[in-house]
Amino acid sequence: MSRIAARFARLKAEGRKAFVAYIMGGDPDLETSLAVMRGLPGAGVDVIELGMPFTDPMADGPTIQLAGQRALEGGMTTDKVLAMVRSFRAGDTETPIVLMGYYNPIHARGVERFLTEAREAGIDGLIVVDLPPEEDAELCLPALAAGIDFIRLATPTTDDRRLPKVLQNTSGFVYYVSITGITGAAAAQAAEVAPEVARIKAATDLPVVVGFGITTPENAEAIAGIADGCVVGSAIVKEIGAGRPVAEVLERVAALAAGAHRA
Repeated sequence: MSRIAARFARLKAEGRKAFVAYIMGGDPDLETSLAVMRGLPGAGVDVIELGMPFTDPMADGPTIQLAGQRALEGGMTTDKVLAMVRSFRAGDTETPIVLMGYYNPIHARGVERFLTEAREAGIDGLIVVDLPPEEDAELCLPALAAGIDFIRLATPTTDDRRLPKVLQNTSGFVYYVSITGITGAAAAQAAEVAPEVARIKAATDLPVVVGFGITTPENAEAIAGIADGCVVGSAIVKEIGAGRPVAEVLERVAALAAGAHRA
């Protein structure tokens, strides 16, 4: 059983919802980013989503785009992202880590090399938003063969004809994007999201986690209450971008996690 599957199984047994936190690797620098990452489990984070900075992101709103720019300007590279994961794993072998990014840096590195290094570093899952199911042979299937979950995004525009294709080789969990558009663009509404989550859950046994547009503990509680968990990214990255001390960032994370765990 993968770390991701084990974590969701434990949460289900405990009757709790998952809180997934996104941070950009290397934002604003490697040392600070790693300090935040190491503090996430203690702040109540069940799964860490680690961004791999890229020059031309498609799904990210201004907050996360700026985080990626800060990381790249600070010298962050794929090698350093993997080193960051290895450093984290030296003190934590249980918290699942999902690497979120785009295909270009992986393709440039070579899929086989990347997957080998990612697995050895301790990465459990991948979210690569610019590879549709039609391109599963490029990365998805090799990742699954390497023992790395491939997490797919479903969106408000994923209709009943498209959904089976999206779910076909998905593993770990399904990430439902609560709004149309980019991250941080609007607030997620539980009443609107609930029917879509129910529709996806009727088609898969995988956990369904909702992200995009979750900015407050109350919002996290409401969204987690109608799904298997929620993802918060921009609200956390904004605190990092504002130059808050690590302890203050983690306090903010803890408040959001507590909201999700109340669901």
